[in-house]
Amino acid sequence: MNNNTCNILFCGIGGQGVLKASEICGWAAIFDGFHVKKSEVHGMAQRGGSVESHLRFGKKVFSPLITRGQVDYLVSFHHDEHDRMKNLLRHDGVDLIEYLDKAQAQIEDQRQMNTFLVGVLSALLPVKEQSWIKAIEKVFPEKILAQNKEVFLKGRRMIKV
Repeated sequence: MNNNTCNILFCGIGGQGVLKASEICGWAAIFDGFHVKKSEVHGMAQRGGSVESHLRFGKKVFSPLITRGQVDYLVSFHHDEHDRMKNLLRHDGVDLIEYLDKAQAQIEDQRQMNTFLVGVLSALLPVKEQSWIKAIEKVFPEKILAQNKEVFLKGRRMIKV
């Protein structure tokens, strides 16, 4: 985290749950007492175009946009979008691209890939697990809540802290 502010960039294409992943992360940080700013960029999302979401949290955050070279965590849901956005990553930032293929291999329903990768990310951030669970409960409807909690925890267990 840079200056006590955590900068996370989620990227992918329309329909992959980029915005949902960012929403979960934002709520988890809020539930843990952080100040959160979020910005979304929608390309032609409904047609599989680029989608990105900047999320920043910390004691006090003034701008939702992350400047070039200041991304602490890059969470990519698509290899092409990763290639396009990786230049925004800090020199010592964390790139979660290695978990994209692991996510595809670990989960049955590819629509839950975003939840899996949020689980991976959650293990690296200073936000309590209970805040993540509360965020998931806020964001997902009851009919898919249990499955998403399970996938989230599977992703979280991928990181040994």
